[in-house]
Amino acid sequence: MPYRAPVDEYRFLFDHIVGLSHVVDTDRFAEATPDMTAAILSEAARLCEEVLYPLQRSGDLHPAKLENGVVRTSPGYADGYRAIADGGWVSISAHPDHGGMGLPMTVTTAVNEMMSSACLSLQLNPLMTQGQIEALEHHASDHLKATYLPKLVSGAWAGTMNLTEPQAGSDVGALRSKAEPMGDGTYAVTGQKIYISWGDNDFTENVCHLVLARLPDGVPGTKGISLFLVPKFIPDENGAPGKQNSLKVVSLEHKMGLHGSPTAVMQYDGAIGWLVGEAHDGMRAMFTMMNNARLGVGGQGIGVAEGAYQHALAYAMDRKQGRTPVQGGSGSIIEHADVRRMLATMKADIFAARAIALACAQAIDMQTATDKPHWAARAAFLTPIAKAFGTDTGIAVAEMGVQVHGGMGFIEETGAAQYSRDVRVTAIYEGTNGIQAMDLAARKLMDGGEAAYALLDEIEAQAEAARASLPELAEPVWQAAESLREAVDWMLGHQDLNQRFAGAAPFLRGFARVLGGHFHLKAALTEAGDGPRTRVARFYITRLLPEHAGLLAHATQGATDLYALTPEDFAA
Repeated sequence: MPYRAPVDEYRFLFDHIVGLSHVVDTDRFAEATPDMTAAILSEAARLCEEVLYPLQRSGDLHPAKLENGVVRTSPGYADGYRAIADGGWVSISAHPDHGGMGLPMTVTTAVNEMMSSACLSLQLNPLMTQGQIEALEHHASDHLKATYLPKLVSGAWAGTMNLTEPQAGSDVGALRSKAEPMGDGTYAVTGQKIYISWGDNDFTENVCHLVLARLPDGVPGTKGISLFLVPKFIPDENGAPGKQNSLKVVSLEHKMGLHGSPTAVMQYDGAIGWLVGEAHDGMRAMFTMMNNARLGVGGQGIGVAEGAYQHALAYAMDRKQGRTPVQGGSGSIIEHADVRRMLATMKADIFAARAIALACAQAIDMQTATDKPHWAARAAFLTPIAKAFGTDTGIAVAEMGVQVHGGMGFIEETGAAQYSRDVRVTAIYEGTNGIQAMDLAARKLMDGGEAAYALLDEIEAQAEAARASLPELAEPVWQAAESLREAVDWMLGHQDLNQRFAGAAPFLRGFARVLGGHFHLKAALTEAGDGPRTRVARFYITRLLPEHAGLLAHATQGATDLYALTPEDFAA
């Protein structure tokens, strides 16, 4: 079954849900006109449908391999990557000063999502480079920018992110990698990093690693960490790849999914690197890349959900099984109530997750264009929700896709299981979804709830306005927003963060559920009558939105009952 990029859906969301027009009205993004955006989406769709999607199964069946110290990528990946780079898709949001398109992150998010639907394993490569470009744009010296950005922007060189070590996973401050100043502006970086996505490849001229390490005078913990740019090949005086650096791929992980993406164990033995940003301020610089990646990974989850949904829908439309209640129907399993329930859930949640991600991207664009604090606050608040709900949706939709296929979903040849295997890691990398939830419940409420309340005010204002035309949908959304407001109040009333952390995950999901209701209601308001968007909105608001009540009840229970359980209780 061929993949079809949902270009019309993106256009609808841009025009009616997230307000891309406000972004285009700024001087910074004035060139991103509707005609240009339409052309970009159409061309990206062609790339995804015709070039990348045919590589989806190839990467799964023929994984990347490490042979005599050289990473060999899956068949067709080199040509696929070259099509991405030659089309300028690596640098779609990079600043024009360095050769990028300079397009809004909103558009970039849609394009990256399409690429994730088509071939997630390969899309992960340019996503890492995009994050490195943004980190260097914000934090690197002029010399580093001049040397590296044009190559990264063109796709001639690729970028990676090196945080995790065997003893330091989410606790980045426990890292042991060190950097010794060489007295000439360079540093000798030594240490081992694990889980490095696209740690190497055989189709770019160079691979540039952003590596967290500690200087000799760095204090323990995250405040003593610095960030270094460590290339595979050290650029010569002309900026061309020169001498091989003292680094290597030790091994590639054998993974549940994403077989086409080489996940490397990297070893640095006095490798030459350059400081990015200020000494001991590496986490701030790295978080620029990580926040970019967190939105991107949320989009990966949504992209896989779209691919899995299309796969399942085509099967449900074609597969005939048993008696159906539809008189004169086709006899296909889409006529069975439970199959319809799954497909409707998939469709409704994809829309909700996609709208949240694009709303986050739009806030990033408005902050970039206006430098106004409230846009920065909104972008920061929505980022953990976009990441966690987007990836949770990808996992759930891919699992339902297997279920729609029935026994054939368990058979690898159908391709349904690959979506489930590939997307599972998205809830883990770039900060687990539990960490996203803790971030939302703690750091993102440090403003006294200002960003959260601003969103709730908008949700309730729209629900109030919709009472006249869609009262049966507006009222539940308004009531859900009020319940969520009470949960925010509860979080702010508990200064012991562990009380918040005990319910952080359901708090984040409850917030996402209410945002989803808001965006579905907004979509329904664009129709004059009972159209398809209204029918999907009714399904979401009447069947899925009510989950918020249980989620928020869970979120506000505190930690006492969790810690009342003893280790022996768990083992009993």
